[in-house]
Amino acid sequence: MPELHRLPILGGRTAPVSRAVAEPGQGDPLSVAGAAAAVAPIAYLDDGRAHREEAQREELLQVGDLARECGKTVRAIHHYEAVGLLKPHTRSKGRYRLYGRDAIARVRWIHKLHELGMTLTDIQEILALWERAPSAPDGMREIRAVYHQRLAAVREQLERLTLLERELFASLRYLDTCDTCDPNLLTARFGDAHHADACSSCTHHVEEPEPELVAGLHAGGHT
Repeated sequence: MPELHRLPILGGRTAPVSRAVAEPGQGDPLSVAGAAAAVAPIAYLDDGRAHREEAQREELLQVGDLARECGKTVRAIHHYEAVGLLKPHTRSKGRYRLYGRDAIARVRWIHKLHELGMTLTDIQEILALWERAPSAPDGMREIRAVYHQRLAAVREQLERLTLLERELFASLRYLDTCDTCDPNLLTARFGDAHHADACSSCTHHVEEPEPELVAGLHAGGHT
């Protein structure tokens, strides 16, 4: 019966080979060198896992780093965590919060939904819809329905803003002609009366309707 050998694992404890290893030249296909090659990858796998864990630790962000990366305050980051919208990846030995790089995407997502007019409560509900969904497609359908509603609201807001833009443009064009008024003539005509009286009797805009953003200045009385 061939003699058993205990083979060292690189960087680890020795372990018995699971089958007999023949002396060279005795015809056993599993030589000493082959056995070592079969066992050594275990140590390399452990070493690779350690490298991955170390690299992951290097990519973790403290709360101040995350806040700076996203343009937020540390207080805001803590608040997102308090309401369940953000979770630290782990804590350091000193018990400091450490966040993964994906936390940047989460904070920016919250910010964009804020810009769309959503409150933190709204965002909590969206996140709950996603997390409670029985499957990824179901969750995506829920989110898609919410985003469709928000898109309709944004389009309505754009229409209102477009009308306001036109109103502002018309008001500025109207007010540009006010530079042609001669203050001395207005004083001679209206005396010490309030200047609103002079504007309401303006002859420069006879054929041009007065924009509401201008008309409101001298409407409803004055002191």
